[in-house]
Amino acid sequence: MRNMLLAFLMSCSLLSAFAQQKSTVDISAETRMGYHHDEVDGKKNDSSTGIKGDYLNLKINGTIDEHFSYSWRQRFNKKISDSHYFDATDWIYITYAANQNWSLSAGKQVVLIGGYEYDAAPIDVFMASEYWQNIPCYQFGGSVTYATNSGNDKFTAQLCESPFRTDENNDLLAYNLFWTGNHGPWSTLWSANMIAYAPGKYISYIALGNKITTGNLCLELDLMNRATDHQAFLFRDCSVIGKLMWQCTPQLELYTKASYDVNRTHHGGDLCVMPGTELTSLGGGVEYCPIKNNKHTVRLHACASYTTGTNSNPSGTLVDKYFYLNAGVTWKFHILSWGK
Repeated sequence: MRNMLLAFLMSCSLLSAFAQQKSTVDISAETRMGYHHDEVDGKKNDSSTGIKGDYLNLKINGTIDEHFSYSWRQRFNKKISDSHYFDATDWIYITYAANQNWSLSAGKQVVLIGGYEYDAAPIDVFMASEYWQNIPCYQFGGSVTYATNSGNDKFTAQLCESPFRTDENNDLLAYNLFWTGNHGPWSTLWSANMIAYAPGKYISYIALGNKITTGNLCLELDLMNRATDHQAFLFRDCSVIGKLMWQCTPQLELYTKASYDVNRTHHGGDLCVMPGTELTSLGGGVEYCPIKNNKHTVRLHACASYTTGTNSNPSGTLVDKYFYLNAGVTWKFHILSWGK
């Protein structure tokens, strides 16, 4: 309750200050809730099975003038520790657009790693790879972006905190290069990353996210290859994620999804998919938006997945013979806007 009151007071202050400058403000919220069923080898997990809320987010976006804009997303279902006040803040950053080509951003941001599963908002992800389950993807940093004149391509360089920093090793950084492309039926989210996992030690990523859209069909295919020092680079430590979506009607979508996480190395640098892990997940689902011409307001969903393989992470999410079922509703609603 204290966090919700603080967020409300801050949003009111933003409204008052920016309205005086004839700037724009848009405030919205979103939540997801439903029934979860978890079982391993036919045995139900009572602690994670049942009806519960998954997400409750507040989002504030706007502009200050023709150059400055801002974005903030606060998660109310996430704990805040006394020494980490931004734990429940997914992002809060300000952007300066010098012109149509160049922009700078600073604040808490998404760590720029390629892939469509990684890029999706958590509230829109119902089944996920082991990598997705373990990557802390929001960190403080800065970035510079160049957009082509057509707007079809954007290239970003980002320096930020490492997702693997700890209280004992807080001064760890990540260096990220990111390409977003839109070329007809083919779109991309590609990155090259060098991320510190310990002082002076780095894990490198090449992440290739591809989306192909034709008619009512859309295929998302992600390949992420990871490597630390002194190991063969290609395909020893990687994740492959594929999702095929069929928009049956403007309101109804069916999809199937598969993921494969493997780490056949003997190095401990990958803290998301640990050495000795090899997992395959397959599932599918349905999403229905009952309100015509406004599919982002209310969404009903149901999905199920099954995982086989080995997970060497004792705290990992996906394990052998793991069955997952989720059904519920997502509600995204506008609160108010203020602008010119």
